[in-house]
Amino acid sequence: MSAVVERIAAVVGPSGLLAGAEAQASAVDWRRRYFGKALAVVRPSNTDQVAQVVRLCAESATPIVPQGGNTGLCGAATPDASGRAIIISLARMNRIRGVDTVNNTMTVQAGCLLAAVQQAAREAGRLFPLSLAAEGTAQIGGNISTNAGGTAVLRYGNTRELVLGLEVVLPGGQIWDGLRGLRKDNTGYDLKQLFIGAEGTLGIVTAAVLKLFPLPKARVNAVVALRTPEAALALLTYVQERLGPRLTAFELFSDTCLALVLEHFPGSVAPFASRHPQYVLMELSDLESEQAALEALEAALAGALGTQLIDDAALARSVAQFEAMWALRDNISEAQAREGPNIKHDVSVPISRMAEYIAATDENLLHAFPGVRMVTFGHVGDGNLHYNVSPPPGVEPADFLARQEAINRIVHDSVAGYGGSISAEHGLGQYKRDEIVRYKSAVELELMRSIKRALDPAGIMNPGKVL
Repeated sequence: MSAVVERIAAVVGPSGLLAGAEAQASAVDWRRRYFGKALAVVRPSNTDQVAQVVRLCAESATPIVPQGGNTGLCGAATPDASGRAIIISLARMNRIRGVDTVNNTMTVQAGCLLAAVQQAAREAGRLFPLSLAAEGTAQIGGNISTNAGGTAVLRYGNTRELVLGLEVVLPGGQIWDGLRGLRKDNTGYDLKQLFIGAEGTLGIVTAAVLKLFPLPKARVNAVVALRTPEAALALLTYVQERLGPRLTAFELFSDTCLALVLEHFPGSVAPFASRHPQYVLMELSDLESEQAALEALEAALAGALGTQLIDDAALARSVAQFEAMWALRDNISEAQAREGPNIKHDVSVPISRMAEYIAATDENLLHAFPGVRMVTFGHVGDGNLHYNVSPPPGVEPADFLARQEAINRIVHDSVAGYGGSISAEHGLGQYKRDEIVRYKSAVELELMRSIKRALDPAGIMNPGKVL
């Protein structure tokens, strides 16, 4: 055991330290694309322990990789292969510190599972709206550090808009207590925004004040069938004008996506007797009643059918149907993973240009790589598309993944051409660290590097990620 690990062990105790082979299970990312090596995994139980550990690492120039639930898709929580870094896991810091129903806020430790935060809000008669497929294992600190999006951004915004205050351990071991539950605080730079989306490169988020909302009386959903992404955009405008802020989610997925889910998740049922090129899953939440929500959704869909914006619609009439419809959307990523290796893209473009982007990029990819399959789905209501590419049938996974750089170039150059971003909600991590240099201006990159140098001059905080 190294000298720094021995000193860290004295801070966190035997239950707070994993070393040797035990530590290596945490040095692999969820997709098993990045395999690192950790000097140790440290599991502090409180903020003071985090600060002490970070101070010891700063004194010894030991790199630190903060880690939440390790559900990220860009390798941000995986150390490199040198074996010099320690992983700081926030898993033991999982306490709900308090709920203020008058202020509509909740203060939580960073290791709380997102699902536990959602449940605590419900028990208090409130809603914490961040929702994503990994919510049963993702931790709120990781959600904050990646500025997670999810399925309710259309109504409630990204994580950045759901955080009022933060507690952060800085790279020198100082504790910044910014746990203020204020919606207005115009006293200088909004420091919390530096750490939201920074992927642990500027400090370790240890606690947060989260924004809560009234708990809806009802949530209803429907799957609609349509022919093209252009039709989905027309439908989005139509239903937004009629449903307003009650429209919570608007998720597009192709028949290719549905076919994968039906194949790899036995028991899944197609929403219509016949198949259609594209589908949209819509959710409406209402503060009045389920009846009012259903009537509003039915009226909007009846109008869309009457004007031939859509080809068919299926409304959930029970909790089981509601959950089954969401499962068709939520299981796409896992179904594609079960199908075999694929090349993922998490991009955003202006909503008005999404259909153009899909058509142009599909054409360019099929011209360059005949037979590739686009598994296209995403949060159309906020311009975020998961544009994933699977190999043609019969192509060996290794041969296909060898084409990743060329495929990325087509997808990302197209994104840039449509005024978009190569990362909408997954972050950069190590996967897109070098790629972003092609698309950000020199001014932007230098501003980011200046902030990094100012807060982490020794460069110990999650090195090799983002920049």
